[in-house]
Amino acid sequence: MLPEQELKRTARQMNLPGFGPEQQQRLHNAHVLVIGAGGLGCPIMQTLAATGVGHITVWDDDTVDLTNIHRQILFGADDVGRRKVDVAAEKLRALQPDIEVTTFFDRLTPDNFIEALEGVDLLIDGSDTFATKFLAADAAEITGTPLLWGSVLRYRGDIALWHSGPGAPADGVGLRDLYPTQPDADSVPDCATAGVLGVTTSAVGSLMSTEAVKFLAGIGEVQIGRLHMYDALSATIRRFTVSRDPARELATTLGTYAEACATSTEGQELFDALTAHHLPSLDVREPHEKAIADLPVPGINLPFSEVERDPEAVSRALAQFSPGDEVVVYCAGGVRSDRFVSEYGALAETLGMSLRSLPGGVQRWT
Repeated sequence: MLPEQELKRTARQMNLPGFGPEQQQRLHNAHVLVIGAGGLGCPIMQTLAATGVGHITVWDDDTVDLTNIHRQILFGADDVGRRKVDVAAEKLRALQPDIEVTTFFDRLTPDNFIEALEGVDLLIDGSDTFATKFLAADAAEITGTPLLWGSVLRYRGDIALWHSGPGAPADGVGLRDLYPTQPDADSVPDCATAGVLGVTTSAVGSLMSTEAVKFLAGIGEVQIGRLHMYDALSATIRRFTVSRDPARELATTLGTYAEACATSTEGQELFDALTAHHLPSLDVREPHEKAIADLPVPGINLPFSEVERDPEAVSRALAQFSPGDEVVVYCAGGVRSDRFVSEYGALAETLGMSLRSLPGGVQRWT
């Protein structure tokens, strides 16, 4: 039975057509595991706790940073430096006093993931790396755990419910039916370098929470393999149905996901020379990007936006270096620095210096 306090707290919800005490009890009895207390994990956990999910387990090995709180809505400026899982647990218990919150200040790995899914009714992936997403998909498939998956970048978010493996429907669909292989780590930028609108993570997180509540309570239409693509700027949602690939073999063991997404060592010699202060540097990122993360090297900042507005700014910046210098140009991921070197390398040579782009940029070397 629902605790008396929880019955009163959620009473208005049980006036809904098709949603009564039985559905609320299902939520109260449910156990969900959330990967990551970040831009998606925060609104998901907040909404699920408020709606009445009785047990939330959260895994996250990070602490709150000031750059997090524009989108990670469980945290405030006073929480900077604290463990995210600790702050999240406090906020969830404040929303629902009867909730059980289990926290792990740790990272899910092939060594602990299968055990972590024992007794879990729904796995919710709010992570932001390919390695974790494919690890979660395979672990869910091996154990037959339903997986609610989501991702956000810039103004767009994708969500889907996957269920494959033991106990899943015969035509159950997994993430690898949509993405058979794990992409390279550098093939798509993360939100730290590409940017993310804070309200987009809340919108996508709320959509994920809605699907979770429907699935756990047994209401509405929840279709396995239905991909929802949300665009914040047009306020539209496109939907696609992903079918089971009959030729794909189901996952039976976990692989080596960290290696598949391992940081490339290309440019190691150049980075070592730069950080030893043997080489001068030119950072072509914007000032707000430098505020998020930077390399521990002295140098000049020339935002690429300024270059596009005023090409003469390049000559002024290069004039601050000396003939014979080998100038390392860097940006967030290596794209803008490559372009800068391609477009202005000849100009630098006329001044007696050379330009080299740092592969992977700040994203790789921090």
